[in-house]
Amino acid sequence: MSYFTFAWHWLPLAGHWSGSEGVPARLIEHVEYTVLAMLIAAVIALPIGVAIGHTGRGGFVVISAANIWRSLPTLGLLILAFILTNGASWAWLVPLVVLAIPPILVTSYEGVLGVDADLKDAAAGMGMTSRQVLFKVEVPVAMPLILLGLRTATIQVVATATIAAYISLGGLGRYIIDGLSTNNYGEVAGGAALVVLLALVVQFAFAGLARLIVPAGLRQQARQP
Repeated sequence: MSYFTFAWHWLPLAGHWSGSEGVPARLIEHVEYTVLAMLIAAVIALPIGVAIGHTGRGGFVVISAANIWRSLPTLGLLILAFILTNGASWAWLVPLVVLAIPPILVTSYEGVLGVDADLKDAAAGMGMTSRQVLFKVEVPVAMPLILLGLRTATIQVVATATIAAYISLGGLGRYIIDGLSTNNYGEVAGGAALVVLLALVVQFAFAGLARLIVPAGLRQQARQP
């Protein structure tokens, strides 16, 4: 039987869609893990990336730190955090936040840094302060790239939040871990399929968000060859 066949036979069973271990409950847990990790990562990475892009100083540090962080093994970080925190239930946050920070940091930095210098000079010539130039010109123009970083980070976190099940927590990873331990390949395939579907929902959600908050002129410019 193929992966899709296993998932197709497991997912429709009514018993998998109710109770504290049902798909809706596990999905809510998975979304909670993702949202919390993304909020923390965004609060850390966005201000730093935007500030460094605005000043143009410290870019080498940003890129170097991002490359180092990307090389850190997620499962290894989870185990290390779990040990160092004496088995704290929030240990899963450490690897997910570390995973999410680099794409947010790099894209916010590059987005703001890449704003046309003539545009910034024109804004300053109109009497805007440095702060006004940042928030009224640079950030709006950089928004497509900033959203790209947030989207990339969110999809990565959705896919990786399954590691919470390694320390006996919930989320969609619970199906994968439990299925592997009992050789229930339908459960493994079903859990993996749900993660993929959630990642696709995130992809479409960010596409809709971009249409709402990115200025129309920038969207039209992005379509031009």
